Amino acid sequence: MDNDAPEDDKMPLISHLEELKARLLRILIVVGIGFAICYLFKEWTFRVITQPLVDAMPDKGSLIFTGLPEAFFIHLKIAFFASLLLTAPYTLFEIWRFIAPGLYHKEKRLVFPFIFFSTILFAGGVLFGYFIALPPAFAFFVSFSTDFLKPMISFREYLSLTLKFLLAFGLCFEMPVFMFFLAKLGIVNAKMLAKQRRYAILVIFIVAAVLTPSPDAISQILMAVPLMVLYEVSIIVVKFARKSKPSPEEAADTPEREEPNP
Repeated sequence: MDNDAPEDDKMPLISHLEELKARLLRILIVVGIGFAICYLFKEWTFRVITQPLVDAMPDKGSLIFTGLPEAFFIHLKIAFFASLLLTAPYTLFEIWRFIAPGLYHKEKRLVFPFIFFSTILFAGGVLFGYFIALPPAFAFFVSFSTDFLKPMISFREYLSLTLKFLLAFGLCFEMPVFMFFLAKLGIVNAKMLAKQRRYAILVIFIVAAVLTPSPDAISQILMAVPLMVLYEVSIIVVKFARKSKPSPEEAADTPEREEPNP
């Protein structure tokens, strides 16, 4: 049998579910360990997540919480999301290991580039949102305060808005990786993307308007501009991505997947 053929996955559906359960359990354990570590540094993470708004508020104002347990649960939520971010490479690795048996040998070698670039791009999107997009957006909102109109911002609402904002940037920065796999599947190619550029720009601005939690044009433009750059990067990436078609020998040796019994 050719070494490039996918592994035989003619196995009962229950075996796939057991493997999925085992990998999910390992992911939860690692996330739990990361959560415990991040909670130990809860004061530092709290200062980091609040810094963009504190800098924008007049007289270095502060945030409030309106319920007795609210501050405690806020720290738990921050530690949880920080753990998800820190353990993302391991999570991606487990996901890749789960789907690897259905891939050809040369496709399995993409595991480390996939994990590396996915992590770098997501982290880059989060950092871009934190350092570039959040400060002017918060400055815009706080600018409406006056001597008679003081901002009294609940940290629960602030955290929800900020996390959605940063998550949106992180996911949008994954565009080159997403386009790469679409190209590997033969769904898109560089010529198609270049030809549809004008429509892509329109879609990018629509996506920026939808995903950006704040309605101001500044934050939407700050999301749309890097997305347009990433679209051009995606065209270059797609040029190097070719749909992996098995050779006649691979096709002959590749076992067909069995459909699960209804």
